[in-house]
Amino acid sequence: MRRLCFGGSFNPIHQAHLICARAVAEARGFDVVVLVPSAQPPHKTSWPGDMAGAHDRLEMCRRAIADGGKSGGVRFEVDDLELRRTGPSYTIDTAAELRARGWDRVDWLIGADMLLYLPNWHRPEDLLREVSFWIMARPGWDLDWETLPPEYRHLQSNVVAAPLIEISATDLRARVRQGLPIDYLTTPGVVGYIRDKGLYRDGP
Repeated sequence: MRRLCFGGSFNPIHQAHLICARAVAEARGFDVVVLVPSAQPPHKTSWPGDMAGAHDRLEMCRRAIADGGKSGGVRFEVDDLELRRTGPSYTIDTAAELRARGWDRVDWLIGADMLLYLPNWHRPEDLLREVSFWIMARPGWDLDWETLPPEYRHLQSNVVAAPLIEISATDLRARVRQGLPIDYLTTPGVVGYIRDKGLYRDGP
């Protein structure tokens, strides 16, 4: 069974997260996408003023995949291992924990916009040895690979085109604050959870 980890704050999780991750998994033969909600993303210097709590973001991920079909194909799972740790959610620590569980390899999906930041991640040399990165790129995305250090250029063969879906968590939160519906932008379970918990009604 091939598993592809997909980390993020998921504040909230939405259809683009799910559709694009599934497209990459299908294109490269993964059986499972493992959603890994982050407790404290190290690359974000500050949290948005409307960041939902860890429990809420975890529950929304669980409800999002519960709404999915059960008829086969790529399966989604949620793992709360980063939320159970304190401090920044370093991917190298997550990979070490997964290997300690018996994973023989750790495949990790990132958006193409994060690729240039990858050399600045925590313990980048160890990270490249321990993690196989897959790059989710929007149609038409391009990069001058010479701008990356040589040890990262092999990732060019791990770039996978994903559907262009103009949905963002920022837009969803803004719509909630404005009293606008978010139906169809995320799953029904997540829509209901946000409504019932009163999430994102206040914010910057």
